[in-house]
Amino acid sequence: MPFQKVQTEKLSLAVVRQIELLILRGILRPGERLPSERELAERMGVSRPSLREAISDLQEQGLLTAKAGSGIYVAEVLGSAFAPALIRLFGNHDEAVFDYLSFRRDMEGLAAERAARMGSGSDLKVVQTILDKMEDAHARNAAEEEAHLDAQFHMAIIEASHNVVMLHMMRSMFDLLRQGVFYNRQIMFQQRTTRDAILDQHRAINTALQDRDPKGARKAVEDHLNFVKSCMADQQKALRNEEIAQQRLKHETGEV
Repeated sequence: MPFQKVQTEKLSLAVVRQIELLILRGILRPGERLPSERELAERMGVSRPSLREAISDLQEQGLLTAKAGSGIYVAEVLGSAFAPALIRLFGNHDEAVFDYLSFRRDMEGLAAERAARMGSGSDLKVVQTILDKMEDAHARNAAEEEAHLDAQFHMAIIEASHNVVMLHMMRSMFDLLRQGVFYNRQIMFQQRTTRDAILDQHRAINTALQDRDPKGARKAVEDHLNFVKSCMADQQKALRNEEIAQQRLKHETGEV
């Protein structure tokens, strides 16, 4: 865990500052469990009473939460990005899907451009590592795992852009995708040809990032999300056509 020794100011305030920054920078993520009190106090070089005071302050801020018998967790603070009524609207209207993908294309294109220019060597190694895992899942035909890694791949690029506002906004958007508000991403990975194309697109994104090619990285992300948008349009058209075909079948068989 990425904790450092506390050396200055009131110990509990220094602990608060360090944990706040880890959450702000996306290193500690929503739902992530902190180490035990004893372990965390040792890692940060503070007394357990000072640590308890800091944890209490962070809980009051709504950044940490305690789960009985389980420990202290980073709060699921992303749920407040969109009101429940707006989330329901997103889920009930198809046009939100395409606006969502257009928004992602613009934001992630910018993130990829920034990551290629400003990301550290370690940032780019994270992206490469996730792509390697995607390659393995693809070879094993593990569509669900590959879909999960797809989201991690995109978030790793956003993290590598080092813009904390973009990071938390996009993490919130991906959380809505995980909940199935916009569409079921796993459907995208059920067809082999689509999965092959998506993997090739991720390879192109990664290549541009590793080559430190900002314009190429942005274009690769935009091309990928334009492809996803086209797939979603085709899928919706296919669903409408099937609904019409079923109505015709019922009519011909006298079920209507």
